[in-house]
Amino acid sequence: MTTKTGYSVCSICDIGCQVRTDAKDGKVTRVTSHDNPLLAKNICFKGVAAPSIHNHKERLRVPLKRVGERGEDKWQEISYEQAMDEIAAKLKNIVKEYGPEAFAVSTSAWNTQTTQGTDRRFMNLLGSPNWISGVSLCAGNTAAVNRMTYGWFPMGDFMNTNCIVLFGHNPRKHSWTPIYNMIESARERGAKVIVLDPRISEQAEVADIHLRLRSGTDAAMCLGWLKVIFDEGLYNKKFVEKWCVGFEELKARVDEYPLARVEEITGVSRHLIAEAARTYANADGAIIPWTPITDMQISSTSSIRLHSILRAVTGNLDVVGGEILGGFNPNIVPESELGLHEELSVGQKAKQLGYEKHPAYTYRVAEMLKEPTEKVWGFPYADIVTGCQMANPSELFRAMAYGDPYPVKAFFVLGNNALMSYPNQHQIHRAMQNQELIVAHELFLTPTAMLADYVIPGDAFSERNHISDTWNWTTRLSLSQKVAEPPEESSGTYQFWRDLAVRFGFEDRFPWKTPEELLDYRLSRSNRTFAEFEKSGFMEMPSPRYRKYRKDGFATPSGKVELYSSVLEELGFDPLPYHREGPTPSLEYPYRVFNGVREDPFFQTGQRNISELRQRCPIPRIFMHPTDAERDGLVDEEWVELQTAYGKVSAQLSVQPSMKEGHVRVPHGWWYPETRGTEELAGAFLSSDAVLCSDDDEFLDYEQGIPHFKGFPGRVVKAERPQNIQVEV
Repeated sequence: MTTKTGYSVCSICDIGCQVRTDAKDGKVTRVTSHDNPLLAKNICFKGVAAPSIHNHKERLRVPLKRVGERGEDKWQEISYEQAMDEIAAKLKNIVKEYGPEAFAVSTSAWNTQTTQGTDRRFMNLLGSPNWISGVSLCAGNTAAVNRMTYGWFPMGDFMNTNCIVLFGHNPRKHSWTPIYNMIESARERGAKVIVLDPRISEQAEVADIHLRLRSGTDAAMCLGWLKVIFDEGLYNKKFVEKWCVGFEELKARVDEYPLARVEEITGVSRHLIAEAARTYANADGAIIPWTPITDMQISSTSSIRLHSILRAVTGNLDVVGGEILGGFNPNIVPESELGLHEELSVGQKAKQLGYEKHPAYTYRVAEMLKEPTEKVWGFPYADIVTGCQMANPSELFRAMAYGDPYPVKAFFVLGNNALMSYPNQHQIHRAMQNQELIVAHELFLTPTAMLADYVIPGDAFSERNHISDTWNWTTRLSLSQKVAEPPEESSGTYQFWRDLAVRFGFEDRFPWKTPEELLDYRLSRSNRTFAEFEKSGFMEMPSPRYRKYRKDGFATPSGKVELYSSVLEELGFDPLPYHREGPTPSLEYPYRVFNGVREDPFFQTGQRNISELRQRCPIPRIFMHPTDAERDGLVDEEWVELQTAYGKVSAQLSVQPSMKEGHVRVPHGWWYPETRGTEELAGAFLSSDAVLCSDDDEFLDYEQGIPHFKGFPGRVVKAERPQNIQVEV
């Protein structure tokens, strides 16, 4: 009997907490917090349940080849080598017939971890620009917009800040654990917390100021804050004069949003708006941490830009207690370099889906920022949170479904339940049915994996050595050690891409035979190996350098903070931020629906098969205010159907006074693993919020093509519980 304990970077969600992992005889037995002060107090439910995920009886252990109709869930077990040989042969034929752009990949960086940019490396060598990720809707798109404003995606200095602004964000003790801990520490120091959320969330309950804005009106609220800050002279005049361009143009746009108008749009008192703006502007160090809520609105680009602008004009950019521009860590080769973006030709980059219509995070903008990025940060491309240089998902799925503007016929999905992760789920299903080759790399048979031709079992976070660089966001490096053994016929994502690359003749461009060899290469600029890094400790956190822009300016075309965006202007979009109304409620659809909200026991579409997590939340719930429920004759805990013009979902009603009247909340990512064999794709269409929202133009952010998840029209009616759904799990 052998036991082993090591540090692991958990990849169950996007936070990437470092934990202690115990293993016995090659199997994970326990996951606990460790001595990192940000993590020692607590650990989330998902982390505690990690052994059940690692050792689950339904975990994939052998490659599967489809033998029935697509989605029929009939499989033949084959060897890993046979699977890779057949996959390579079929992909070669597709590329030969349709061109390399006919090959697309959807992945999730935090789930796969060990890809380390080598998926993009393979695609760029092959000639395909059509890589997408869930970060196109969450964090990655924010990184791209921040880059247009000041050249990087900053991280809030929680440990020194005096004011924290949470836009719809609700970190809790067992969800977003390190962020929750840092907020609590800041509160204890006397920092003010401002929450903007239609709900009375847990964070809103204890906030110093709570603004219950109407969902989808973040941009208007920020313009109102700027109106107060400009009118009362609360901005940092010296910084604005020396380091910003477009102030007068921005001020003219802000003047279009007097507080009376902002009050009308948001539903929040103008006096409370002014109080919040003053609190933020007058704080000696304030932060607006990233939030997935702002990422997913019809004015997403403008809302994100306004966060960036607020940081800059108030002097909270790259200062103690404000938002830090990290840049690349000089001690590790970044994924941006490993991706070999320069290998993809100009012509192929221009074929990237979304390049023309929604270019904000595509190669089109990346090429515009290439020179200033290299000047300031040392590399021409910046894969910050892997969110730049990627295709637009909606445009990709249209091409897969209908062949417009060209056919896409091969789709690889790694650690990403794509069918349920993007809007217009029925179109995604149609797109996948129209493929000649689908490959899934997964731990479990998700609804997406059930549609694949081949399913390759993956490794879990405790089954691989890794160095986490926080997805090129900060300069922190975290150790993740292998303490358990993966299934014999499984592969890590790096091994998968290398093995495929060898079969395509790219072996010389993938010279690292193991993940550890790749890690050695990545650390070579600091003259050490992974083994040496492993001995040095669990984490490296270089001391931040402040006001780095004084040396080389900002990584924008002007070298300054672009309040008036030259990039957006050149692309033909409004160079100034604005508020745009989405589709409004009607008599037929009277409620504002907001989705994309995660329940604590789960992350995205995962963990519904983990019994101890399902016990905490056995079925999906639709939340509404008591007044709304009473008016519609609806009763708490009865089953209802939430309907929009595009789809419907079934769930149990939860009547909550914390909800804002006229709003309905539906959780993200529900499916029912226990219904395999009785419901299509394990209930993927019964309660999934992805069926509710369209990706037609009227629902999309102009610049990025982000769907409007926060405030589209819907209605709630009584319904019967779906026949095959168990209430108790």
